[in-house]
Amino acid sequence: MRRLASVLAVAITLTAAAPLAAVAQSRSLDVEIDRVQRIQLRGAASSVIVANPDVADVTVVDASTLFITGRGFGSTELVVVDAIGRTLFQTVVNVTSPAAGHVRVWRGGQSVDMACGASCAPSPRQTPDPDGAP
Repeated sequence: MRRLASVLAVAITLTAAAPLAAVAQSRSLDVEIDRVQRIQLRGAASSVIVANPDVADVTVVDASTLFITGRGFGSTELVVVDAIGRTLFQTVVNVTSPAAGHVRVWRGGQSVDMACGASCAPSPRQTPDPDGAP
């Protein structure tokens, strides 16, 4: 009887945790470049893993609050685990262009990002050279 109760307790725990992981993995997070999104976790994070830190950066404010910054265009995966390795949060972060105030100007093979308000000026962001030149 004790064994059955233990098995049921484990099954209920796993069943209750499974939907949280599925929800975290099924939705992606869109962040505009040079903008921030706040993530509030349901538990205390121990480790934060960003697959490609050139696309997104994470700032840990406290054990349950993260800020995700869009650094470069593209997609990357973000995984947050607790002290015993359970996944608290997992998603794909898509870094996109801003809805307004941003223009990319192409001249031949070179591009310049422009930040636009009342007028446009080159953005402080450097667009990497596809040939690898500095």
